[in-house]
Amino acid sequence: MKHLVCLMVLYLISEVGSFDLIIDEIPDEVENLIDVEIDGFPPVSKTRNGRYQRSTSDWGYVEDLVEDDDKIGLYSYKVQSTITSRLANTMIQAKMVNNAKRSQHIVFDVQVPKGAFIDNFTMDVNGITFTSSIREKSEARRMYSQAKAKGKAAGIVRSNALDMENFKTEVNVPPGTRIQFELHYQEMIRRKLSSYEHVISMKPGRLAKHMEVDVRIIEPQGLRYVHVPNSLGDHFNGITTISKGEKKAHVSFKPTMAQQRKCPTCSSTAVDGNFVVQYDVNREKTGGELEIFNGYFIHFFAPENLDPLPKNILFVIDVSGSMWGLKMKQTIEAMKAILSELRAADQFSLIDFNHNVRCWRDNLVSATPAQVEDAKKYIQTIHPNGGTNINEALLRATFILNEAQNLGMLDPNSVSMIVLVSDGDPTVGELKLTTIQKNVKQSIKDEFSLFCLGIGFDVDYDFLQRIATDNRGMAQRIFGNQETSAQMKKFYNQVSTPLLKKIQFNYPQESVSDVTQSSFHNYFGGSEIVVAGKVDTENLQHLESIVTATAANAELVMETLRDVEELDGFMKKDKYADPEFTKKLWAYLTVNQMLAERNTAPTAALKRNITKSILQMSLDHHIVTPFTAMLIENSEKDEIMLADQPKDPRRGCCSGTLGLTPNAPNNNKGIPAWANVTAVPVSFMPEQRSPPVSAVSINRVDNDPHFIIYLPKSQKNICFNINSEPGDILNLVSDRGTGVVVNGQLIGAKKAENKKLNTYFGKIGFYFKNKGLKVEINTETITLKDGSYSIALTWSDTGHIIRKQLLISVKKESNVTITVGEEMSFMVLLHRVWKNHPVNVDFLGIYIPPENQLSPEAHGLIGQFASEPEVYIHHQRPGQIPEKPQATMEVKGNKLTVTRGLQKDYRTDRVFGTNVQCWFVHNSGKGFIDGHYKDYIVPHLYSFLKKP
Repeated sequence: MKHLVCLMVLYLISEVGSFDLIIDEIPDEVENLIDVEIDGFPPVSKTRNGRYQRSTSDWGYVEDLVEDDDKIGLYSYKVQSTITSRLANTMIQAKMVNNAKRSQHIVFDVQVPKGAFIDNFTMDVNGITFTSSIREKSEARRMYSQAKAKGKAAGIVRSNALDMENFKTEVNVPPGTRIQFELHYQEMIRRKLSSYEHVISMKPGRLAKHMEVDVRIIEPQGLRYVHVPNSLGDHFNGITTISKGEKKAHVSFKPTMAQQRKCPTCSSTAVDGNFVVQYDVNREKTGGELEIFNGYFIHFFAPENLDPLPKNILFVIDVSGSMWGLKMKQTIEAMKAILSELRAADQFSLIDFNHNVRCWRDNLVSATPAQVEDAKKYIQTIHPNGGTNINEALLRATFILNEAQNLGMLDPNSVSMIVLVSDGDPTVGELKLTTIQKNVKQSIKDEFSLFCLGIGFDVDYDFLQRIATDNRGMAQRIFGNQETSAQMKKFYNQVSTPLLKKIQFNYPQESVSDVTQSSFHNYFGGSEIVVAGKVDTENLQHLESIVTATAANAELVMETLRDVEELDGFMKKDKYADPEFTKKLWAYLTVNQMLAERNTAPTAALKRNITKSILQMSLDHHIVTPFTAMLIENSEKDEIMLADQPKDPRRGCCSGTLGLTPNAPNNNKGIPAWANVTAVPVSFMPEQRSPPVSAVSINRVDNDPHFIIYLPKSQKNICFNINSEPGDILNLVSDRGTGVVVNGQLIGAKKAENKKLNTYFGKIGFYFKNKGLKVEINTETITLKDGSYSIALTWSDTGHIIRKQLLISVKKESNVTITVGEEMSFMVLLHRVWKNHPVNVDFLGIYIPPENQLSPEAHGLIGQFASEPEVYIHHQRPGQIPEKPQATMEVKGNKLTVTRGLQKDYRTDRVFGTNVQCWFVHNSGKGFIDGHYKDYIVPHLYSFLKKP
């Protein structure tokens, strides 16, 4: 039987899971291999005599698997991890089958530890194998383009972040299909709080006939202890086994299917969390442990039994309006606990900031019980409001530390640091992130460290990482939930016990080369410094290191000597040990160091040179980095997928599928993720649905177009209605800078109700002046115009129009998505009503994401909010209706009374919608929008808004 031809779309999801996806059409000559899906009947494979045939299974699981309602069976879920001297090589494998009588999606979704390098992915679908290779990005794109030009099945995915924390593959397969996924990644296990912690995500999503986690640890230094906390819950007590020797350990977790069940009669799995292995190694030498093998050395440095250095610490806390609620409550709780842990020899102060900056004390004070208690009382009085002035807050903190140092108020052996806690981007003062980074760098002058805690999902974590790394610190993202306080305290504990400063590693220059890093600012208790390099083992019998550092009471000199041949016998005898662990660790450390150096490179030329080095290392060691792409192909190389990253790491996402029935159209082609909705805040959503009520108004009070403006920096939804007349054309976006216009024309209901005629959007026009393209969408057709050229689709079609890099994707009787390169995207939603309804008519809604790259000239009822105004909401009080409290909103110099309520987002559920909380501005948005709503009425569907 002929193999089905597959189109693979793989996507790697970051913190929010995001991709840009392009899938090209399947060539006509392939269609004769596929059974066409007609009238909703799924395609199934046939034998030559025309009989239907299910795939045979040598796994032996088709009949005896426990299945959910979707009839997808998970035969096995297996994780194998081998840790060799802190280098973990992990493989996650899942074998699944579609036992349904229809085609459906099978999903492989795993979490990969942040900082890990993915180095291989394979997939086997009914004997068709897809394998991966790492290529330079431009070469990979060229190969992809060539495959596309030749009519081969091709897909492209661009991930949205430099740190890929999720790996997800979704496959559309016919009945009886067997599929095996296998992902490999490597990471260096870091020491934190005196323990190495290896975390494996275990979220199979369903019961597995065979489940296994197998972890092997090989540590030449010797194992001090191995511990597996009960991180998956009491349900799995006693299932994990640990076998520990002097230098090796084996951890095994093999729950039976009965043990996986949430309850004896449940069909759902209780395996949903992280499997964690903790251990530490023996430490006999103050100067650390040298390991030399196969031409590389690794130096692990983690001295103990040292007195802590005194510290000078500035806590800089964001108290802007977006911190309101649980985030602020948890931050206050954590800060009170952190202040209690200050030592008598420490000095500290507090800075809190919104659009203004306040200091609890203008200078550092000793951490006496009285001062600590006073600081706690001060924190308790904080009430979040206003904007975010990060630049001024950090410069004030650096000024306090620099002044204290210049006045001789700091102990020469002390360590100075700033801890920034923030949940958002700057909205007041200096807004350009690169300028803030430069200002802080110049002010700190490499004299102390900056540590950043980013709270929540929307924080610009990349910026916090850059600014922390640039100033000898580190950053960590924590999420605004019930565990915020615990996460903050854990982060502080990692950086709160400095034991050494000004650390210098020295090795014989004639024998050692390509050392990753030889000097470090500070060493904190419970952590570890790792240095790696190449070593000439042919002409060297022993390798010696000398480490110098400043301790609490003296300058320390620590020496370590290691026999070059000492590890050879031990490593070569162990069949599980990675023979290239030193080489991989050196590559891992080197690439990460170069990525950090690239972020802070002072010149473009230096940045280009570092980029070339990272690229070469990535190719040499077969790892995915921001400058390489992963190609995934079948053995015949006639089906190809490219995974890489976009220029703008904040772009939205797309979900993608691998279709084993390529004749069925892929309706997600090129559609951004926000259009395929999850429950995330959406920016601008004026729309309505029948019965005659605003499409985003759950209380059915107003029947006119209702707008929700999402303000991402302040994390607020602001709503208002527009009361206009049928036939009026309202300008939504008018951006002369990018040449983009979006207008909506109102239609009326068939007759008035309660002496009021309800209005809806019946026609929406898009004008892309720089491309010379116009798009008109009404309730019957979708039309693209390019001069005299015109092409149209109806709402009964599912299809795509591409012209001048503008993509229009139509999903039958549902929605239209317009995508303009990587810069912009729009979604229009169709609402149908009963044809003979006495009052209601068909209408449209429009959704525009806040990430659209509009220019500073953008205006319109929606476009004006691309430059987000500062909004201050306070004095919340009961309203006339108990469920709808009122408040005072200050915006654009106006004080307005606003009402809290629920509105509707209809992207996921066009019948009932999804509730969205917002503050409602009365009187057609007066005071919140510029001018009067009638100022936004334009004469034609493609008219720009007149300049005021």
